[in-house]
Amino acid sequence: MVRYVEVAINLPQIEDSYHYHLSPQLEGLVETGSLVIVPFGRQRVQGVVLRFVADPEVTETRPVEALVDEKPVLTPVQIALAGWMASETLSPLGACISLMLPPGLSQRADSLVRLIPDKTIEKSKYSTLEKRLINLLMERGELRGRQIDASIRHVEWRGALSRLARQGIVQTSPILPPPRVGSKTVRMVRLVINPDQVNNYDQRLSRVGHVHDRRMGVLHMLAKETGLVKPSQIYVETSANNNDLKALEDAGLIEFCYSQVWRDPVDEMSFVPALVPELTHDQSRAWRQIKTGLDWVSQGRTPSPFLLHGVTGSGKTELYLRAVKQILEMDKSVIVLVPEISLTPQTIKRFLSRFPGQVGVVHSQLSEGERYDTWRRVRNGELPIIVGPRSALFLPVDNLGLIVMDECDNESYDQQDAQPLYRGADTAVACAHLAGAAIILGSATPQVAQYYHAISGSYTCVNLPKRILAHRETIAHYARSLGIDLPNQPGEGQTTDLGLPQVSVVDMRQELQAGNRSIFSHKLQAALAQVLETNQQAILFLNRRGSATYVFCRECGYVAKCPQDDKPLTYHRALDGLLCHTCSYERKVPRVCPDCGSTQIRQLGTGTEKVEKLVKERFPLARTLRWDAETTRKKGAHDRILTQFTNRQADILIGTQMLAKGLDLPLVTLVGVVLAEVGLNLPDYRATERTFQVLTQVAGRAGRSPLGGSVILQTYEPDNYVIKTAAQQDYGAFYEQEMAYRRELGYPPYTRLVRLEYRHHEARKAERAARLLGEQMAQWIVEEGLHIDIIGPAPCFFSRMYGQYRWQIVLRGDDPTQLIRHRQPPDWRIEVDPPSLL
Repeated sequence: MVRYVEVAINLPQIEDSYHYHLSPQLEGLVETGSLVIVPFGRQRVQGVVLRFVADPEVTETRPVEALVDEKPVLTPVQIALAGWMASETLSPLGACISLMLPPGLSQRADSLVRLIPDKTIEKSKYSTLEKRLINLLMERGELRGRQIDASIRHVEWRGALSRLARQGIVQTSPILPPPRVGSKTVRMVRLVINPDQVNNYDQRLSRVGHVHDRRMGVLHMLAKETGLVKPSQIYVETSANNNDLKALEDAGLIEFCYSQVWRDPVDEMSFVPALVPELTHDQSRAWRQIKTGLDWVSQGRTPSPFLLHGVTGSGKTELYLRAVKQILEMDKSVIVLVPEISLTPQTIKRFLSRFPGQVGVVHSQLSEGERYDTWRRVRNGELPIIVGPRSALFLPVDNLGLIVMDECDNESYDQQDAQPLYRGADTAVACAHLAGAAIILGSATPQVAQYYHAISGSYTCVNLPKRILAHRETIAHYARSLGIDLPNQPGEGQTTDLGLPQVSVVDMRQELQAGNRSIFSHKLQAALAQVLETNQQAILFLNRRGSATYVFCRECGYVAKCPQDDKPLTYHRALDGLLCHTCSYERKVPRVCPDCGSTQIRQLGTGTEKVEKLVKERFPLARTLRWDAETTRKKGAHDRILTQFTNRQADILIGTQMLAKGLDLPLVTLVGVVLAEVGLNLPDYRATERTFQVLTQVAGRAGRSPLGGSVILQTYEPDNYVIKTAAQQDYGAFYEQEMAYRRELGYPPYTRLVRLEYRHHEARKAERAARLLGEQMAQWIVEEGLHIDIIGPAPCFFSRMYGQYRWQIVLRGDDPTQLIRHRQPPDWRIEVDPPSLL
């Protein structure tokens, strides 16, 4: 009897699934969740089996051709989650499933492009883009489509390729590349003869005495080992070499074999086992609430999501660790999510210290092999705890019992650059619900919408209102090793209450009036001097990168902009030139203004490089470190910088948003915010929320030990309610004020939004397409009597990116997706519940 399966095609633009039949040789091998190869049009593509079906939708089905992996690559929960994401985000199912397949194993169909040989080409007849394609193929030979994408970035070249194909200049053919990764094997050695025979072995292994002795030493060593031995270990212990091993193999005494090994990024990570601290009164109360929900999981019931709202340094991590321990005792698995790769090393060490040998890590800076091996070990059930950014949510975790999402307010959890455009926190909540697992969303500054869910009862709100000194003995030991005297702090056991750091607001307008034109106020300069004098540490924070915000002409106002994006270019000292942070366009600083010919070209603004330069000018003996996108490009850079600063190899850490979240640096006693209101006045309804969050979070990096701490916010808008509530670290006051504005303006959480964006290389065509769709939507709303508002069409705030003009339409209502769910406009980028309207 022929069996039929429903297969989701692993192509990002394919929304539907298709029915295929199993060939006899695949009967009994293919399961739900299997990764298979199927024909699709003229292509051979990968797909995932969603389910078995009794009756196919078509009379003639095509066969499943091959099985890529003998084990299923998706769990039932993952298949259900992919379906939920496709429906919720209005994205193709294939794009959602592709998130869950490991890099290297998952391969999408591609085209192989080659020039037709012996064809005379008169380049003058072709367009610039067509000539660019011809030259590329002449230089490099046949190329896959993805290779052309990498060479001709951010340009739609496929239309030009089609024209060349019609003219007989190029030939294209579909291909499916093989998987790029597989298991790693290493050469090992084992003894062939019985170990008891070694002592009685009397044959000469070499005419040279010391060589014979060395080879006998190898046999004696292997006789003591019970398993396979690496050649490198033999070389170290016996001084033997590869020639010795080959001679022993030729003599039939040993043999080489190959053994599979795991590429484990956690292997080389050092950690110190940690004691379990006593809980404070507030922690104990919070733990009782969480434990009740975890008990539900053991009974097969799904608790409502927990919003753990605790001030910075209130001990949220200890509650995460206890929750993980209880879930592991149920023989269930845990996913721990962190928003930034920069936080991953510190988080991993905390979990390793409590659960050695049970923690795995995944993030984008690992090699494909490391990620593939972690994925396989998770699938095999060998790693009950997985730590990482948003991609960790999509691993094949079986028997999931708990998801922890630390700093749940962070937009790094949201995917905003490629389909599917999803919200990380909402997706994690959906995953927990589908798996019957608990989820803890932790934050000192939850998003307004998240706190609204807690207030309205959709989430269970758990509060930690006081900052504590956790792991008193660990910190004291660390301080003694560095020669630092800590003041006595009252409290019992391992924990004690610490007050929040004192926050001062400096009005930079008054600094200017007093004649201070430095970016550092007098108060901040004095505070930095005191930190350096007392051998403590400081953080300087700003929402910038580079040395200067932009380069301009003082005569006519010309600003050096990217020709692709129309955004101001940023000066970088390391490049000795200007850089676009969107598309990586580079150029030299102009010597004369291209508009008026003036030589009055100046740099305006402040970046991390410039702050570091000014700190060194003011404090020549200060040791500085920068932590921003430029200094953390290489693998391991986050951990290296954090280790350097933690070991007091620097006095002042200068950085951007990476510094604001989750870092526990007990010797930091000062945080200076160079300009607090950056981003506050952007035309986006969440601009105020983001500013409050980042100021409150970065302030929380100070005062995490008995040394205490202070925070200095420099601003030109000291009376703004965001600055005031952030300085007071009063989330409740901010929430009330913000919700009043949201209610008045009709923004989330009182409504939902859908943002549609259209891009085109020609400004008039982009505008025309946006206006036509806006008129069509307005007509649909009237015809169907829907209560949906249309905002726009209008140019986006960043009106041009990658050489394309951007227009947007925003739909607002209780369920604006109903307007376009089954009539999504082609070539439009659709974002449900967008985190930004810029």
